[in-house]
Amino acid sequence: MKPEEVTPVVLRACRDAGATDAVVLVTEEEEAQIRFSNNNVTVSNNLREMSAYVFVFVKGKKAGTNIEDMSKRTLVTTAQKVVEAAKRSPGEGGYAPLPQGPLLYDDRLMNSEPVTQDPKDLMSMVREAIDAARREGAERVAGSMMARNIKLTLHTSADAFGTMERGGLEISLRAFSGPEASGHGLSVASTERDFHPSESGSEAGRLAHRAASPIEGTAGRMDAVFGPMVVADLMQQVGRMASAFHVDSGMSFLRGRLGHEVASKGVTLWDDATNPNSYGAQPFDQEGLPTQRKAIIEDGVLMTYLHNSTTAAKEGVESTANAGLVAPSPFSLAMSPGGRSLESLISGIDHGIYVTNDWYLRYQNFGNGDLSFIPRDAMFLIEGGSIGASLKELRVSDNVLRMLSNIDGIGQQRKMVKWWEVDTPVLVPAVSVKDVNFTRPQ
Repeated sequence: MKPEEVTPVVLRACRDAGATDAVVLVTEEEEAQIRFSNNNVTVSNNLREMSAYVFVFVKGKKAGTNIEDMSKRTLVTTAQKVVEAAKRSPGEGGYAPLPQGPLLYDDRLMNSEPVTQDPKDLMSMVREAIDAARREGAERVAGSMMARNIKLTLHTSADAFGTMERGGLEISLRAFSGPEASGHGLSVASTERDFHPSESGSEAGRLAHRAASPIEGTAGRMDAVFGPMVVADLMQQVGRMASAFHVDSGMSFLRGRLGHEVASKGVTLWDDATNPNSYGAQPFDQEGLPTQRKAIIEDGVLMTYLHNSTTAAKEGVESTANAGLVAPSPFSLAMSPGGRSLESLISGIDHGIYVTNDWYLRYQNFGNGDLSFIPRDAMFLIEGGSIGASLKELRVSDNVLRMLSNIDGIGQQRKMVKWWEVDTPVLVPAVSVKDVNFTRPQ
Protein backbone atom coordinates (compact mmCIF):
# COMPACT_ATOMS: atom_id res chain seq x y z
CA MET A 1 0.00 0.00 0.00
CA LYS A 2 1.06 3.60 -0.59
CA PRO A 3 1.59 5.88 2.44
CA GLU A 4 -1.50 7.94 1.62
CA GLU A 5 -3.48 4.68 1.65
CA VAL A 6 -1.88 3.37 4.86
CA THR A 7 -2.62 6.32 7.12
CA PRO A 8 -6.44 6.46 6.80
CA VAL A 9 -6.73 2.68 7.24
CA VAL A 10 -4.72 2.76 10.47
CA LEU A 11 -6.44 5.87 11.85
CA ARG A 12 -9.88 4.40 11.23
CA ALA A 13 -8.91 1.13 12.94
CA CYS A 14 -7.53 3.04 15.95
CA ARG A 15 -10.71 5.11 16.32
CA ASP A 16 -12.93 2.06 15.98
CA ALA A 17 -10.93 0.32 18.71
CA GLY A 18 -11.47 3.23 21.11
CA ALA A 19 -8.45 5.51 20.72
CA THR A 20 -8.95 9.10 21.83
CA ASP A 21 -6.16 10.28 19.53
CA ALA A 22 -3.84 8.56 17.08
CA VAL A 23 -0.76 9.42 15.04
CA VAL A 24 0.54 7.50 12.04
CA LEU A 25 3.99 8.25 10.67
CA VAL A 26 4.95 6.36 7.51
CA THR A 27 8.63 6.31 6.55
CA GLU A 28 9.90 5.37 3.10
CA GLU A 29 13.66 5.20 2.90
CA GLU A 30 16.36 4.37 0.39
CA GLU A 31 19.88 4.23 1.71
CA ALA A 32 23.28 3.41 0.28
CA GLN A 33 26.02 2.50 2.74
CA ILE A 34 29.74 2.16 2.11
CA ARG A 35 32.36 1.03 4.61
CA PHE A 36 36.07 1.27 3.98
CA SER A 37 39.28 0.31 5.77
CA ASN A 38 42.98 0.18 4.95
CA ASN A 39 42.34 2.70 2.16
CA ASN A 40 39.88 0.45 0.31
CA VAL A 41 36.12 -0.11 0.17
CA THR A 42 35.16 -3.29 2.01
CA VAL A 43 31.34 -3.25 2.07
CA SER A 44 28.68 -1.63 -0.11
CA ASN A 45 24.96 -2.04 0.62
CA ASN A 46 21.72 -0.59 -0.71
CA LEU A 47 18.53 -0.70 1.35
CA ARG A 48 14.94 0.18 0.57
CA GLU A 49 12.28 -0.10 3.24
CA MET A 50 8.93 1.21 4.35
CA SER A 51 7.44 1.17 7.84
CA ALA A 52 4.64 2.78 9.80
CA TYR A 53 4.91 4.04 13.37
CA VAL A 54 1.58 4.11 15.18
CA PHE A 55 1.04 5.92 18.46
CA VAL A 56 -2.31 6.06 20.24
CA PHE A 57 -3.81 7.82 23.23
CA VAL A 58 -6.70 6.56 25.33
CA LYS A 59 -7.08 9.65 27.50
CA GLY A 60 -3.91 9.72 29.63
CA LYS A 61 -2.86 6.24 28.60
CA LYS A 62 -0.71 5.66 25.56
CA ALA A 63 1.13 3.04 23.55
CA GLY A 64 3.01 2.81 20.27
CA THR A 65 4.44 0.27 17.87
CA ASN A 66 6.17 -0.06 14.52
CA ILE A 67 4.69 -1.94 11.54
CA GLU A 68 6.74 -3.29 8.64
CA ASP A 69 4.09 -5.44 6.93
CA MET A 70 1.98 -2.99 4.93
CA SER A 71 -0.88 -5.40 4.20
CA LYS A 72 -4.29 -4.05 5.19
CA ARG A 73 -4.98 -6.99 7.48
CA THR A 74 -1.75 -6.50 9.44
CA LEU A 75 -2.28 -2.75 9.66
CA VAL A 76 -5.77 -3.16 11.11
CA THR A 77 -4.95 -5.94 13.58
CA THR A 78 -1.82 -4.15 14.80
CA ALA A 79 -3.76 -0.91 15.28
CA GLN A 80 -6.33 -2.79 17.36
CA LYS A 81 -3.60 -4.40 19.47
CA VAL A 82 -1.82 -1.14 20.20
CA VAL A 83 -5.08 0.47 21.36
CA GLU A 84 -5.70 -2.46 23.69
CA ALA A 85 -2.13 -2.11 24.99
CA ALA A 86 -2.78 1.56 25.72
CA LYS A 87 -5.94 0.71 27.64
CA ARG A 88 -3.95 -1.68 29.83
CA SER A 89 -1.08 0.74 30.44
CA PRO A 90 -0.88 2.49 33.84
CA GLY A 91 -1.17 5.97 32.33
CA GLU A 92 0.71 9.06 33.42
CA GLY A 93 -2.06 11.17 34.94
CA GLY A 94 -2.13 13.76 32.20
CA TYR A 95 -3.72 14.18 28.81
CA ALA A 96 -3.66 16.87 26.12
CA PRO A 97 -5.45 16.41 22.81
CA LEU A 98 -3.45 16.51 19.62
CA PRO A 99 -3.22 19.88 17.84
CA GLN A 100 -6.24 20.41 15.62
CA GLY A 101 -5.59 20.39 11.89
CA PRO A 102 -5.41 21.04 9.10
CA LEU A 103 -2.16 22.95 9.65
CA LEU A 104 0.04 24.89 7.24
CA TYR A 105 3.70 24.00 6.75
CA ASP A 106 6.63 25.83 5.19
CA ASP A 107 6.85 24.74 1.55
CA ARG A 108 10.65 25.12 1.64
CA LEU A 109 10.82 22.30 4.18
CA MET A 110 8.49 19.89 2.41
CA ASN A 111 10.71 18.86 -0.48
CA SER A 112 14.42 18.96 -1.19
CA GLU A 113 16.43 17.48 -4.02
CA PRO A 114 17.28 13.78 -3.60
CA VAL A 115 20.91 12.78 -3.26
CA THR A 116 22.57 10.31 -5.58
CA GLN A 117 22.37 6.59 -4.89
CA ASP A 118 24.63 5.71 -7.82
CA PRO A 119 27.44 3.45 -6.53
CA LYS A 120 29.95 5.05 -8.91
CA ASP A 121 29.22 8.52 -7.54
CA LEU A 122 29.47 7.37 -3.94
CA MET A 123 32.66 5.37 -4.53
CA SER A 124 34.16 8.49 -6.11
CA MET A 125 33.29 10.55 -3.01
CA VAL A 126 34.86 7.95 -0.73
CA ARG A 127 37.99 7.86 -2.88
CA GLU A 128 38.21 11.68 -2.69
CA ALA A 129 38.24 11.48 1.10
CA ILE A 130 40.80 8.66 1.27
CA ASP A 131 43.16 10.29 -1.21
CA ALA A 132 42.91 13.66 0.57
CA ALA A 133 43.81 12.06 3.90
CA ARG A 134 46.82 10.28 2.41
CA ARG A 135 48.07 13.48 0.79
CA GLU A 136 48.19 15.00 4.29
CA GLY A 137 50.37 12.17 5.58
CA ALA A 138 47.93 9.47 6.69
CA GLU A 139 49.07 5.88 6.25
CA ARG A 140 45.68 4.22 6.62
CA VAL A 141 42.11 5.48 6.37
CA ALA A 142 38.90 3.80 7.56
CA GLY A 143 35.31 4.89 7.96
CA SER A 144 31.83 4.86 6.51
CA MET A 145 29.64 6.86 4.17
CA MET A 146 25.86 7.01 3.89
CA ALA A 147 23.55 8.49 1.24
CA ARG A 148 19.89 8.56 2.24
CA ASN A 149 16.63 9.75 0.70
CA ILE A 150 13.64 9.70 3.02
CA LYS A 151 9.95 10.43 2.66
CA LEU A 152 7.83 10.98 5.79
CA THR A 153 4.05 11.01 5.72
CA LEU A 154 2.33 12.17 8.91
CA HIS A 155 -1.40 11.87 9.54
CA THR A 156 -3.18 12.39 12.86
CA SER A 157 -6.71 11.82 14.07
CA ALA A 158 -6.93 15.61 14.54
CA ASP A 159 -6.59 16.08 10.76
CA ALA A 160 -2.97 17.19 10.65
CA PHE A 161 -1.43 15.86 7.46
CA GLY A 162 1.92 16.46 5.81
CA THR A 163 4.51 14.83 3.58
CA MET A 164 8.21 15.63 3.64
CA GLU A 165 10.98 14.45 1.31
CA ARG A 166 14.65 15.06 2.10
CA GLY A 167 18.06 13.72 1.23
CA GLY A 168 21.23 13.48 3.25
CA LEU A 169 24.91 12.59 2.91
CA GLU A 170 27.28 11.67 5.73
CA ILE A 171 30.90 10.59 5.77
CA SER A 172 32.89 9.87 8.93
CA LEU A 173 36.48 8.70 8.73
CA ARG A 174 39.58 8.13 10.81
CA ALA A 175 43.06 8.56 9.44
CA PHE A 176 46.00 6.78 11.07
CA SER A 177 49.67 7.69 11.14
CA GLY A 178 51.55 5.20 13.26
CA PRO A 179 50.14 2.89 15.94
CA GLU A 180 48.86 5.62 18.31
CA ALA A 181 48.17 8.60 16.05
CA SER A 182 44.77 9.23 14.50
CA GLY A 183 42.55 12.06 13.35
CA HIS A 184 38.83 12.20 12.70
CA GLY A 185 37.11 14.06 9.88
CA LEU A 186 33.51 14.25 8.77
CA SER A 187 31.16 15.98 6.37
CA VAL A 188 27.38 16.13 6.75
CA ALA A 189 25.01 17.81 4.30
CA SER A 190 21.48 17.67 2.95
CA THR A 191 22.62 18.36 -0.63
CA GLU A 192 25.50 17.22 -2.80
CA ARG A 193 26.72 20.78 -3.36
CA ASP A 194 27.27 21.24 0.40
CA PHE A 195 28.98 17.87 0.86
CA HIS A 196 32.78 18.01 1.03
CA PRO A 197 34.36 14.56 1.46
CA SER A 198 37.83 15.74 0.43
CA GLU A 199 37.83 18.35 3.21
CA SER A 200 36.91 15.70 5.77
CA GLY A 201 39.77 13.52 4.55
CA SER A 202 42.26 16.40 4.61
CA GLU A 203 41.30 17.29 8.17
CA ALA A 204 41.61 13.71 9.40
CA GLY A 205 44.94 13.19 7.64
CA ARG A 206 46.39 16.47 8.87
CA LEU A 207 45.45 15.74 12.48
CA ALA A 208 46.75 12.16 12.31
CA HIS A 209 50.09 13.27 10.87
CA ARG A 210 50.53 15.91 13.54
CA ALA A 211 49.50 13.52 16.34
CA ALA A 212 52.40 11.12 15.74
CA SER A 213 54.36 9.82 18.75
CA PRO A 214 52.02 10.95 21.55
CA ILE A 215 53.25 11.23 25.12
CA GLU A 216 51.26 10.61 28.29
CA GLY A 217 49.36 13.67 29.44
CA THR A 218 49.47 15.11 32.95
CA ALA A 219 46.34 15.30 35.09
CA GLY A 220 45.15 18.61 36.50
CA ARG A 221 43.02 21.64 35.81
CA MET A 222 44.02 23.40 32.61
CA ASP A 223 42.56 25.78 30.08
CA ALA A 224 41.44 23.97 26.94
CA VAL A 225 40.33 24.42 23.38
CA PHE A 226 37.53 22.07 22.34
CA GLY A 227 37.15 21.41 18.62
CA PRO A 228 33.70 21.37 16.99
CA MET A 229 33.18 17.63 17.52
CA VAL A 230 33.66 18.01 21.28
CA VAL A 231 31.46 21.11 21.41
CA ALA A 232 28.78 19.27 19.42
CA ASP A 233 28.69 16.50 22.01
CA LEU A 234 28.30 19.00 24.84
CA MET A 235 25.60 21.01 23.05
CA GLN A 236 23.77 17.80 22.22
CA GLN A 237 23.63 17.16 25.97
CA VAL A 238 22.08 20.59 26.51
CA GLY A 239 19.49 19.94 23.79
CA ARG A 240 18.58 16.56 25.24
CA MET A 241 18.40 17.78 28.81
CA ALA A 242 16.21 20.72 27.77
CA SER A 243 13.46 18.19 27.06
CA ALA A 244 10.62 18.76 29.51
CA PHE A 245 10.36 14.98 29.86
CA HIS A 246 13.87 14.75 31.33
CA VAL A 247 13.36 17.89 33.40
CA ASP A 248 10.13 16.54 34.91
CA SER A 249 11.71 13.16 35.64
CA GLY A 250 14.53 14.80 37.59
CA MET A 251 17.12 13.52 35.12
CA SER A 252 18.23 16.90 33.80
CA PHE A 253 20.90 19.31 35.01
CA LEU A 254 18.67 22.11 33.66
CA ARG A 255 15.84 21.47 36.12
CA GLY A 256 14.86 24.59 38.06
CA ARG A 257 17.15 26.82 35.99
CA LEU A 258 14.67 28.39 33.56
CA GLY A 259 15.45 32.11 33.30
CA HIS A 260 18.82 31.67 35.00
CA GLU A 261 22.36 31.77 33.65
CA VAL A 262 23.60 28.31 32.69
CA ALA A 263 26.49 29.33 30.40
CA SER A 264 28.81 32.25 29.79
CA LYS A 265 27.25 35.37 28.29
CA GLY A 266 28.38 34.74 24.72
CA VAL A 267 26.73 31.32 24.46
CA THR A 268 23.50 31.10 22.45
CA LEU A 269 22.06 27.74 21.39
CA TRP A 270 19.13 27.39 19.00
CA ASP A 271 16.95 24.47 18.10
CA ASP A 272 16.03 25.25 14.51
CA ALA A 273 14.29 22.82 12.19
CA THR A 274 13.07 25.69 9.99
CA ASN A 275 16.29 26.38 8.06
CA PRO A 276 15.89 24.47 4.77
CA ASN A 277 19.68 24.29 4.34
CA SER A 278 20.20 22.68 7.74
CA TYR A 279 20.74 18.98 8.24
CA GLY A 280 17.78 17.97 10.39
CA ALA A 281 15.34 20.51 8.93
CA GLN A 282 11.74 19.32 9.20
CA PRO A 283 8.34 20.97 8.62
CA PHE A 284 6.38 19.27 11.42
CA ASP A 285 6.87 17.51 14.71
CA GLN A 286 5.35 14.12 15.54
CA GLU A 287 2.06 15.70 16.64
CA GLY A 288 1.76 17.62 13.38
CA LEU A 289 2.65 21.09 14.68
CA PRO A 290 4.74 23.28 12.36
CA THR A 291 8.30 23.37 13.67
CA GLN A 292 9.77 26.53 15.17
CA ARG A 293 13.09 28.26 15.68
CA LYS A 294 13.68 28.88 19.36
CA ALA A 295 16.61 29.79 21.59
CA ILE A 296 17.25 27.19 24.28
CA ILE A 297 20.06 29.35 25.67
CA GLU A 298 20.40 33.03 24.79
CA ASP A 299 23.45 34.99 25.97
CA GLY A 300 24.00 32.35 28.62
CA VAL A 301 20.41 32.33 29.98
CA LEU A 302 18.17 29.26 29.76
CA MET A 303 15.14 30.50 27.82
CA THR A 304 12.89 27.47 27.35
CA TYR A 305 12.39 23.78 27.81
CA LEU A 306 11.35 21.70 24.80
CA HIS A 307 7.70 20.61 24.91
CA ASN A 308 5.12 18.45 23.21
CA SER A 309 1.42 19.00 23.89
CA THR A 310 1.32 16.81 26.99
CA THR A 311 4.34 18.32 28.75
CA ALA A 312 3.22 21.84 27.76
CA ALA A 313 -0.26 21.31 29.22
CA LYS A 314 1.26 20.02 32.43
CA GLU A 315 3.34 23.20 32.79
CA GLY A 316 0.65 25.58 31.52
CA VAL A 317 2.68 26.72 28.50
CA GLU A 318 2.50 26.34 24.71
CA SER A 319 4.12 23.44 22.91
CA THR A 320 7.46 24.31 21.32
CA ALA A 321 6.67 21.84 18.49
CA ASN A 322 9.30 19.34 19.59
CA ALA A 323 7.16 16.19 19.87
CA GLY A 324 8.43 13.19 20.34
CA LEU A 325 5.20 11.59 21.36
CA VAL A 326 6.74 10.26 24.57
CA ALA A 327 9.62 12.69 25.06
CA PRO A 328 10.18 16.05 23.35
CA SER A 329 13.56 16.35 21.67
CA PRO A 330 15.56 18.81 19.54
CA PHE A 331 15.63 18.51 15.75
CA SER A 332 18.70 20.48 14.66
CA LEU A 333 20.87 22.45 17.08
CA ALA A 334 22.97 25.49 16.21
CA MET A 335 25.32 27.46 18.44
CA SER A 336 25.81 31.08 17.43
CA PRO A 337 29.35 31.84 16.20
CA GLY A 338 31.83 34.14 17.87
CA GLY A 339 34.57 36.22 16.33
CA ARG A 340 37.70 34.13 16.97
CA SER A 341 39.68 31.90 14.64
CA LEU A 342 40.88 28.52 15.89
CA GLU A 343 44.42 29.90 15.84
CA SER A 344 43.30 32.83 18.01
CA LEU A 345 41.67 30.51 20.55
CA ILE A 346 44.87 28.47 20.79
CA SER A 347 47.17 31.49 20.94
CA GLY A 348 45.19 32.85 23.89
CA ILE A 349 46.22 29.92 26.10
CA ASP A 350 49.62 29.86 27.78
CA HIS A 351 49.43 26.30 29.08
CA GLY A 352 46.58 23.99 28.18
CA ILE A 353 45.23 21.24 25.94
CA TYR A 354 43.56 21.15 22.51
CA VAL A 355 40.99 18.34 22.28
CA THR A 356 39.75 17.58 18.76
CA ASN A 357 37.24 14.81 19.46
CA ASP A 358 35.67 12.76 22.24
CA TRP A 359 33.66 9.66 22.95
CA TYR A 360 32.23 7.63 25.85
CA LEU A 361 30.56 10.64 27.45
CA ARG A 362 28.97 9.29 30.62
CA TYR A 363 27.18 10.95 33.53
CA GLN A 364 28.04 10.43 37.16
CA ASN A 365 25.00 12.54 38.09
CA PHE A 366 22.33 13.57 35.56
CA GLY A 367 20.75 15.99 38.00
CA ASN A 368 23.76 18.22 38.55
CA GLY A 369 25.65 17.57 35.30
CA ASP A 370 28.72 15.74 36.60
CA LEU A 371 30.17 13.78 33.68
CA SER A 372 33.29 12.48 32.05
CA PHE A 373 34.40 11.79 28.50
CA ILE A 374 37.47 10.40 26.81
CA PRO A 375 39.39 12.53 24.31
CA ARG A 376 39.61 10.57 21.07
CA ASP A 377 42.07 10.87 18.19
CA ALA A 378 44.41 13.88 18.05
CA MET A 379 44.98 15.78 21.32
CA PHE A 380 47.75 18.32 21.81
CA LEU A 381 49.55 20.22 24.53
CA ILE A 382 49.34 24.01 24.16
CA GLU A 383 52.45 25.86 25.30
CA GLY A 384 52.90 29.61 24.97
CA GLY A 385 49.94 29.91 22.64
CA SER A 386 51.21 27.27 20.19
CA ILE A 387 50.44 23.60 19.62
CA GLY A 388 53.11 21.38 21.12
CA ALA A 389 53.42 17.68 21.83
CA SER A 390 50.78 15.12 20.93
CA LEU A 391 49.09 13.71 24.05
CA LYS A 392 47.36 10.49 25.07
CA GLU A 393 45.74 8.79 28.07
CA LEU A 394 43.70 11.63 29.51
CA ARG A 395 40.05 11.90 30.48
CA VAL A 396 37.89 14.98 31.06
CA SER A 397 36.06 14.66 34.40
CA ASP A 398 34.06 17.79 35.06
CA ASN A 399 30.59 19.33 35.21
CA VAL A 400 28.76 20.38 32.06
CA LEU A 401 27.30 23.55 33.61
CA ARG A 402 30.68 24.57 34.97
CA MET A 403 32.31 24.07 31.56
CA LEU A 404 29.54 26.03 29.81
CA SER A 405 30.00 28.87 32.28
CA ASN A 406 33.78 28.80 31.74
CA ILE A 407 33.64 29.27 27.97
CA ASP A 408 35.72 32.40 27.35
CA GLY A 409 36.24 32.26 23.59
CA ILE A 410 33.99 31.22 20.70
CA GLY A 411 35.15 30.47 17.18
CA GLN A 412 33.79 32.13 14.08
CA GLN A 413 33.83 29.14 11.72
CA ARG A 414 31.16 26.52 12.40
CA LYS A 415 30.92 22.86 11.42
CA MET A 416 27.86 20.62 11.11
CA VAL A 417 28.47 17.52 13.20
CA LYS A 418 26.62 14.21 13.20
CA TRP A 419 28.15 10.79 13.79
CA TRP A 420 27.63 7.88 16.15
CA GLU A 421 28.50 9.90 19.28
CA VAL A 422 26.35 12.86 18.17
CA ASP A 423 23.07 11.65 16.71
CA THR A 424 21.32 15.05 16.78
CA PRO A 425 22.72 17.32 14.03
CA VAL A 426 24.63 20.18 15.67
CA LEU A 427 26.19 23.23 13.99
CA VAL A 428 28.98 24.48 16.25
CA PRO A 429 32.28 26.39 16.40
CA ALA A 430 35.37 25.58 18.43
CA VAL A 431 35.52 27.14 21.91
CA SER A 432 38.07 27.84 24.61
CA VAL A 433 37.19 26.82 28.16
CA LYS A 434 38.91 27.86 31.37
CA ASP A 435 40.02 25.45 34.07
CA VAL A 436 38.93 22.08 32.64
CA ASN A 437 39.60 19.08 34.89
CA PHE A 438 41.75 16.47 33.13
CA THR A 439 42.29 13.15 34.87
CA ARG A 440 44.23 9.99 34.12
CA PRO A 441 42.33 6.77 33.41
CA GLN A 442 42.35 4.45 36.40
